[in-house]
This record gives sequence, structure tokens and C-alpha cells, in this order.
Amino acid sequence: MKIGGLQKFSLIDYPGKISAVVFVQGCNFRCPYCHNRELVLPEHFSTIITEEEVLEFLEIRKGKIEGVVITGGEPTIFPDLPDFLTKTKRLGYYTKLDTNGSNPEMLKLIIERKLVDYIAMDIKAPLEKYKEITCSEVEVEKITHSMELIKTSGIEYEFRTTVIYGVHTYTDILKICNLIKESNRYVLQNFYPSQNLVDQDFQSKIGFPEEELSKIEKKLSSQFKHFYVRN
Repeated sequence: MKIGGLQKFSLIDYPGKISAVVFVQGCNFRCPYCHNRELVLPEHFSTIITEEEVLEFLEIRKGKIEGVVITGGEPTIFPDLPDFLTKTKRLGYYTKLDTNGSNPEMLKLIIERKLVDYIAMDIKAPLEKYKEITCSEVEVEKITHSMELIKTSGIEYEFRTTVIYGVHTYTDILKICNLIKESNRYVLQNFYPSQNLVDQDFQSKIGFPEEELSKIEKKLSSQFKHFYVRN
């Protein structure tokens, strides 16, 4: 894998666990509102951190952190993802994968091999808006396949959507909820602009107003065992 960053301590990226976060370089989507352009756009890539450096750090930190989060970028585009996960599991860590769900074949492999303990899948939009929202050619059948693999995996998981006012609508959110109905955990993340967006034009965009998010939460929370809004 091409590793572009390592966050050595996090209390928020792996629910309930102290973790380290490994950021891979490279993604097959071009979501304009993504905050990690240095992990998505090749012209912004920084120096690669070697796998050996990361594993040496994890060896030293055994007993002090509990989990390793693999995020990006998009980890599932790398054929050697299972090898890296195997090594982190051998060190005794819980593993969490963040993914856009575009590679169900890889998801199936790592689930069957019991290489991951938690999966967080970003659902970008209703299926008919995926190409528009991600600025990429997307096989939506692979997205729905990944959803089903995750829901039936028997491991902990969450689905999550970053919402942008004027890009997503309330109807979009309802359609997404219908896609993932009967899921255990769904998280709405409100968008905030930053200097590191893939598309700098999105610095003028905003998230949903707080009162609208509150209404959405009240209407939709009963559809899921756990429903959260990160504002």
C-alpha cells in the first residue's frame, strides 16, 4: 500500500477504542468536498511512509493503543491490503476499515479471512446521483453489493453520509435511509469547508442548518438501532 500519513493517537476514529490511523494515498473517487486532497490527487501527494515504519510504531505501542484504522484515500484499491491487515492482527490490534464501498470483492475477502473488526462505509448519495456527487464513473451495483456484505458480515459496522446544503436534499437522505434500512448504525456528518478540499470551489459550500438536522434526526432516528448526527 502507499501510506501517506500516520496519526499516532485518536479517540474518535474507532468507536470505543484508542487507535492509530493509517492514511493510504490514492482513491478511485473524486468527491469535490473531500478534505484529504493530498491523499486523493496525485499532484498533491506527499512523501510515502513505509509499511515497515508503521509496523515498527505499532509494535512499540502495543498495550497503549487498542486499534488500527485504515482510511484514505480508498484502502480497498490496494491488492496488498489483506497482507497489511494480517500483520496488524498478528500484533494483537483490533482493525477498522474506512471504505467507499466500490470494491465488494476486496471487502468479501477481508471479511471471510476475519481481518477486520469494524467497517465504516461512506454512502455518498442516492444511487442515481452517485456519478454526480463523486465526479467519477461508479458501478452502483458494487455499492449495493458492499452494503449487503457489510450488513450480513456479523461484525460491527456503520454507514455514514456527509451532507452538503444545496448538493444533498432531504429527499436524498430519505432515499439513502431506504437503501440501508434495518442497519444497526447510521451517521450523518455535516459538511464544513476547509483549505484542503479536492475542489476549492466547495469552500463556498455549507452544511445543513442545525434546525434542519434536528428535524431530520427526529424523523429518522427510529429507523435505526443507532442514529447519530455529527454537526
